[in-house]
Amino acid sequence: MHAWTRAALAAITLVAAVSVAPDAAAQNRISITTGGTGGVYYPLGGGMANILSKYVPGMTATAEVTGGSVDNLKLIASGKAEVGFSMVDAAWDGYKGHGKFKDAPVAARTLMVLYPNRMQVVTVEGSGINKLSDLRGKRVSTGSPGSGVEVMTLRVLEAMGIDPKKDIEQARLGAAESVNALKDRKIDAFFWVGGVPTAAITDLAATPGIKVKLIDHSEAIAAMNQKYGPLYVKGIIPAGSYAGQDKPVENIDVWNILVADDKMSNDMAYKIVKTLMEKKPELVAVHKEASNIDLRYQAVGSPLPWHPGAKKYFEEQGVKFPN
Repeated sequence: MHAWTRAALAAITLVAAVSVAPDAAAQNRISITTGGTGGVYYPLGGGMANILSKYVPGMTATAEVTGGSVDNLKLIASGKAEVGFSMVDAAWDGYKGHGKFKDAPVAARTLMVLYPNRMQVVTVEGSGINKLSDLRGKRVSTGSPGSGVEVMTLRVLEAMGIDPKKDIEQARLGAAESVNALKDRKIDAFFWVGGVPTAAITDLAATPGIKVKLIDHSEAIAAMNQKYGPLYVKGIIPAGSYAGQDKPVENIDVWNILVADDKMSNDMAYKIVKTLMEKKPELVAVHKEASNIDLRYQAVGSPLPWHPGAKKYFEEQGVKFPN
């Protein structure tokens, strides 16, 4: 064989390798979009990424920091992520093309129902805030832009007749940033929706000279469900969930789900869900909220359509989905 022929064949082989290999690798490389570093989505997503990378042959998964539910849904819609965490109210808006997804619906499908997200309205002793109506005239963080926290917070304020543009001095911060701002007395209170305990609030409660105070807010549920559908339920944050929290608090719960685009293959969806369910103890070791991931919640916790691959796994485990 002539030298130029060998060189040409080598070049062709190299081009083929370059053009094929990335696509083949991309099929098993997934990005899990989570939330801010101070919440539960991020550490739990990191745990999921480690489990999938470890136990699914050929799969490489990474967890990404994001603004939260709304950002995650938009990243999935744009093809920039394969899997994302979301609160069901934000996911429902995305699926229906409402709110922040107006005229741009997201073809999201449920992979798993995770755990109930608990709204937490956080202030400190001495702020003068004892109930939701006391937020008027105060400096309040309503959640970071692009988060499900912001979506839910604005609905609570709306239900209580509080205009975030006129009745409060609004900040738009994530959990960790809100805690720092509250420590520095730059805000008086903040809304957060996440697992209990949330690391950032645990940190706040452990700060010398600060006594954390959680505000009851379940009174907003009826008006929220009347307008947006049966997405919200009353919950209880037990006394002692945070240092110095000596009374239980009536709060609003909304389920968290793991979603994927409808283009994900049935085989990949099946493997992701099967592996995460079988390795649940490893997830619980990362964050105790993972203990709430349970077969009994799968058929009732999400209003979105199910991914066929995920649904197949849960039906094999005896879950009966409504028709």
